[in-house]
Amino acid sequence: MVRSLVCSMLLFLAPWTAVADDDQRSMGLSPSEARAVRAVVEAQLKALAEDRDAQAFAYATPRIKSQFHDAGTFAQMVRNSYPMLIRPASISFFQAQIQQGIVAQAVQFRDREGRIWRAVYELQRQPDKSWRINGCAVAPDDESTTA
Repeated sequence: MVRSLVCSMLLFLAPWTAVADDDQRSMGLSPSEARAVRAVVEAQLKALAEDRDAQAFAYATPRIKSQFHDAGTFAQMVRNSYPMLIRPASISFFQAQIQQGIVAQAVQFRDREGRIWRAVYELQRQPDKSWRINGCAVAPDDESTTA
């Protein structure tokens, strides 16, 4: 179940480059939408770092919520499968983009052991116009691009 979610997101792990605000419009996201997408990912990461499981779970799409059923199960999965996302040494955000019709936010993490990781979050706009996270894939990053 989690493995299929990760596999589907690995398509996004090709090198990402920073995109200027003017280029964002051509990618289908306005600058304000790109900021809103980033804010959701930042808020979930902050909630996870502060052990506020219910708040972190609130940023998930209904599909993810139904998959994990409750905040505790979700947070435990994140801590077990993605420990590098919890209290990393540093975080750098790329510009949110639309890739193959999917809104994606790439984030580079340096864990406390100094390893570099690239996470790509899939986000979906909800009926109330808010953005929610529909999955995340993480892989080692070779730092060939900069955030």
